[in-house]
Amino acid sequence: MTHYKLTLAYDGTNFAGYQIQPHQRTVQGVLQKALGKMAKVDSIHIDGSGRTDSGVHALGQVVSFDFPIEIPEQAMLRAMNSLMPLDIEILKAEFAPEDFHARYSAKGKRYMYRVARGRFTDPFNRLYTGHWPYPLDLAKVQIALDDVVGTHDFTSFAASGGVIVNKVRTIYEATVRDDPEHNEVVFEFYGNGFLYNMVRILVATLLEIGSGRRDVHDFLRLYEVKDRQQARGTAPASGLYLKEVYY
Repeated sequence: MTHYKLTLAYDGTNFAGYQIQPHQRTVQGVLQKALGKMAKVDSIHIDGSGRTDSGVHALGQVVSFDFPIEIPEQAMLRAMNSLMPLDIEILKAEFAPEDFHARYSAKGKRYMYRVARGRFTDPFNRLYTGHWPYPLDLAKVQIALDDVVGTHDFTSFAASGGVIVNKVRTIYEATVRDDPEHNEVVFEFYGNGFLYNMVRILVATLLEIGSGRRDVHDFLRLYEVKDRQQARGTAPASGLYLKEVYY
């Protein structure tokens, strides 16, 4: 068996998320079926760096797997892309050490979230951005982002569907930038791990702070109360991108 690492990008709009599910179109399912076709078996199991929900996109998702035939890296890249639908592209194919695991070997992840600022929803961008038509003070957002960086208990920012007990995570970097050319605000978060829906809940909270609906240091209170209901909103999946996984 030869161990491989693939880096890929995908448009999550027409997928029911990354993880394979019965009778649903998923990224994992498409990849496993393609690898199985190459190996002339039903399916080849792959491990992903993490799950993305329905509608969430990826610019740098990583998967690993064992393959029964040794194929040169560039040949694997070409073969896989020839079998991909138009909403997935394999960016890189590499041989990997036997102990490499896309999820368990990861040291950190970077997510990006795009927020459209237009008064009304842009029909051509609605599947690739969130939308916030209200006034937004980026100076307040930046102050709040300073409270996000560091090691905190993110219980208030974890969706109820998650099964992970330990909600403590470290955020190394949290930024916001204005993109006037596209009338967007772009957030990025780099940390050692993220809980279910955590980035989308962080963004929703930051937008409320920037619009004056919350105190600028409300994150400090939310860390203490450990109550998902008090964080309230969740930004739409459409604006979220898994940008990079670090090893």
